Amino acid sequence: MNEWFDAEMWEATKLTLKLAFVTTLLLLILGTPIAWWLARSKSFIKEIIGTLVALPLVLPPTVLGFYLLLLLSPQGNFGSWLSEVFGSPFPFSFKGLVVGSVIYSLPFVVQPIRNSFEAIGEPSLEAAASLRASPFDVFFSIALPLARPGILTGSVLGFAHTVGEFGVILMLGGNIPGETKVLSVAIYDYVETLQWEKAHVLAGGMIGFSFCVILATTLIERYWREKK
Repeated sequence: MNEWFDAEMWEATKLTLKLAFVTTLLLLILGTPIAWWLARSKSFIKEIIGTLVALPLVLPPTVLGFYLLLLLSPQGNFGSWLSEVFGSPFPFSFKGLVVGSVIYSLPFVVQPIRNSFEAIGEPSLEAAASLRASPFDVFFSIALPLARPGILTGSVLGFAHTVGEFGVILMLGGNIPGETKVLSVAIYDYVETLQWEKAHVLAGGMIGFSFCVILATTLIERYWREKK
């Protein structure tokens, strides 16, 4: 391993990518039906649910991390039950990072998908229903294919947001090498210990990654806009 990129930095990079992939997959599984319901529901509580989903956009990450730490703590009833079911506590573990990341990045996935579902319009869905398509068929055969731009954008944003998380990760996971020490925490650690070169390498990589994410999102939106 090169001197400017040692085994510890590589371990943090692998852990970050693993967390981002797992979180993005779970976000798509959970966020897509939530976005569909928010786009289609006429319920009076729709906007309340939508506000709860969007809350991490304005809530300080440390506040969210603090309350998740209390919720998942094995000293509490819910955290104790989770520890028994999964065999180990959630705080200061990779499982805890996944839970925190899913909740914190949820609005970045739900909102683009919801916008795509809302842009579909009624005629396409009503035409499918008039041909006796079930709600299940309408969702998978009509809605999902037409919502691909939002799903792709949400996937990119969810992945990127997970890679860049810091406050929630530090509060819920701490700084355990190989277990919870992701790239953002590693940069903080290197700055704290005055290891400027290593901090520069990781921070510069994050800047390049962020640039690629913004460019990819812009190109996705442009491609689907021109395709219409």
